[in-house]
Order: sequence, then structure tokens, then C-alpha cells
Amino acid sequence: MSRLDLTLEPKATTSRRVEVITGVGGRRRWSDDEKARAVEASLEPGAVVSQVARQHGATPQQLFTWRREARGRAQPGMLPEAFVPVVVEPAATPSHSTEQACKAEMARPHSIELDVAGTSVFIWRGAEPAMVSAIIGALKAFK
Repeated sequence: MSRLDLTLEPKATTSRRVEVITGVGGRRRWSDDEKARAVEASLEPGAVVSQVARQHGATPQQLFTWRREARGRAQPGMLPEAFVPVVVEPAATPSHSTEQACKAEMARPHSIELDVAGTSVFIWRGAEPAMVSAIIGALKAFK
């Protein structure tokens, strides 16, 4: 004998718990403009990524991914250059003889000296701008 009840009128039962799920179901798609606005908001000084992500309906992981993708698409000239602290040494006093000035010039023929985390890098006069940019980029990555 079957346990199925094939009657048209079901028996009265007590009510059961019902969950109502609101919001977007499945995967959400963001337009490039929405992503750009979220990335821009997250780069503001003092912005907290998790708060910005929540405001835009995303997770912090998504926002970090969008930021990484934006950096990858950015052209080198589009990114603002960071400032590097510079130490200017006083010029030689007139009391030095010409011979001493020549010796000092030969001892330090470079124009720029970068000191990062105890490592000194010297850049000579006439260095190619692309090489100087590459050196500064490598120093930034070293930090």
C-alpha cells in the first residue's frame, strides 16, 4: 500500500517557517563606470576599502581586484609621480682651491644619489630618462 495521499484537499497542518530572500540573486554585473566610481572613491585619502565596497554593493575582494585591473590598464604617463625626498649638499666654499674642487668632482661624478633603506644608487649626468624611471620604479618595488 502506498503512503502517498492522493486526495484533492490536503490535511490542515501547522504553519512552517518561510524565509524570504531579498536582494539580487546570482551573480551581479557592474558596468565599467560603476567600477571606476568605486575605485576612485576607494583611492580618496582616508577612504576605507570595506566601507566603499559596501556602499557600492561589492565585497572588498572585488574592489581590490578592480583596483589591480585599473592599475594594469593605466598607461605610465597617467599615474601621478611620487615625490622623493632630496638632500642638497652645500656648494664648495670659495676657499677651496681649483685642484680640490676637481678632485671632489672626480670622486663624486654623479648628479643624483638615491638612498633607500640603506642602499645608495648613483645616477650620472647624461643618464637616459627611461633608465632613471626604471631605477626609481625598481626602488619603489624594493620597499
